[in-house]
Amino acid sequence: MCKVMAGDWTRRQFVAGLAAAGVLAGRDTRALGQSVLTGEAAMRELMEGNDRYMAGKITSFPEDLKILKEKTVLKQEPFAAVLSCADSRVPVEILFDQSIGHVFVTRVAGNMVTPEIMASMEYAVAVLGVKALLVLGHTNCGAISAAVAGKEVPGLISVFYQHLMPGIYGAKGDVPLAVKMNAAYQARILSASSTVIAKAIKDDGVKVSSGTYDLGTGRVVLAD
Repeated sequence: MCKVMAGDWTRRQFVAGLAAAGVLAGRDTRALGQSVLTGEAAMRELMEGNDRYMAGKITSFPEDLKILKEKTVLKQEPFAAVLSCADSRVPVEILFDQSIGHVFVTRVAGNMVTPEIMASMEYAVAVLGVKALLVLGHTNCGAISAAVAGKEVPGLISVFYQHLMPGIYGAKGDVPLAVKMNAAYQARILSASSTVIAKAIKDDGVKVSSGTYDLGTGRVVLAD
């Protein structure tokens, strides 16, 4: 009798659940992937939204209720995914001037890639069909500041260090530099450590980038 490994069974349950929920249709595992944008165009759309936000010309708010009612009750069709810090001062949809259903957002202190975050981003690519992935750090990040200082912290906060320290090695106490280094490092993890995302980059032109959000100016600057 064929033995089924625990990991295989878990994946089968996951896929079966997606099918039952109507996420998978036939053989198309990206049934909800609607975007006709290229990876470059999807990233450009995010940055153009940030320009509107900077100029105080946000256009997304009037769309929200209508889109929520008509298009997003039964499915979601985002064109990009953003991994940001959990900081309350980083309102991802607002700073990119995007409405309900446009951006798939994952948030965790220090905008770091954990197995759960990786799985979420893989879902965004493989099932939802997003064309761009952005790891977004921000100025004055408490998680990065704590990791740079390396001081004792209460509770389980120290578990962040194992995910942050490799990316900020060499920052030499420079927190703004560490923020940029960490975002770039986490983006490299997404690109290099996930076979799902690596394949999407190669076959579908998915764009993976990192950037920093300035809390003072509202500007998002992508890494070179």
